[in-house]
Amino acid sequence: MSFAGEVKRELLNVENAACCEQSRARGLLLFGREFSARRISILTENSSVAEAFANAAHLFSGSTPEIERSGSGNYKIAIEDKSAADAIMSEVISFGNDAKKQLSIGVIERECCKAAFVRGAFLAAGTVTNPETEYHLEFSCPTRSVANELMELILGLGVETKLTNRSGKSIVYIKKSGAIEDMLTIMGATETSMMLMGAKMYKDVRNTVNRRMNFENANAVRSVDAAIKQYEAIALIEKKQGLDSLPKELKKTAEMRLTNPEASTGEILRMLGDGLSLSGLNHRFKKLITIAGEIKKNDGKH
Repeated sequence: MSFAGEVKRELLNVENAACCEQSRARGLLLFGREFSARRISILTENSSVAEAFANAAHLFSGSTPEIERSGSGNYKIAIEDKSAADAIMSEVISFGNDAKKQLSIGVIERECCKAAFVRGAFLAAGTVTNPETEYHLEFSCPTRSVANELMELILGLGVETKLTNRSGKSIVYIKKSGAIEDMLTIMGATETSMMLMGAKMYKDVRNTVNRRMNFENANAVRSVDAAIKQYEAIALIEKKQGLDSLPKELKKTAEMRLTNPEASTGEILRMLGDGLSLSGLNHRFKKLITIAGEIKKNDGKH
């Protein structure tokens, strides 16, 4: 089952208080596939969501619509009976300032009922991506005005949302992981909210480990490059003028590098064991590289 399917499975098992039953039913019906005086419908891959939609229709109309199976295996309900549609429409239509009828969420007073409405809307037209890939939760809204109302309602619950259009549909969406966690918890999907938190923690740890590995790999490459440069410089000095030409400390350092070509600078420092600091050792290597550079320069003059 997809992560969105897990969320809907959990939401379907939430027990609604008596005052919340109508709010959840209104959210289910209003956010179905089609909502008009001619036809109220839903198309879903989840049989339990279809049953919840049918029960919501019965709550307002007194009749239970038939659930059919589409050729693709989805579940569909189409309410075309005028009396049933009129009874349902009367619950979700309000008059605007211009006295024109329009779909509306309406006024929902209680916080629990607001959460129930959003729960119903998500069951009908919501989806959320697997948090292992990305963070995204959205509602596909029947009209722009309803989308604006839903945004205001969710913002009132303390969750940041945004609005966009896609293929002629108004989409209310949430992108931040923390906001999605809050939205799932408000709707009643506490288990899947915890799953999202766990996935987020895993991703954060994995990213931290990857960054550390990349850092360590980069350091290893730099260490190898430095060791090669040091070895080549010392080998040139030995070939051209011999290590005995070097001061005692530089000679000791050069010999240690020649006999330990794969050792890191830190390992060379421990092998020398004479109280030298890392910066002091690096200074010696720079001197050796400078001497080799002078040898190359002088060779170029002859």
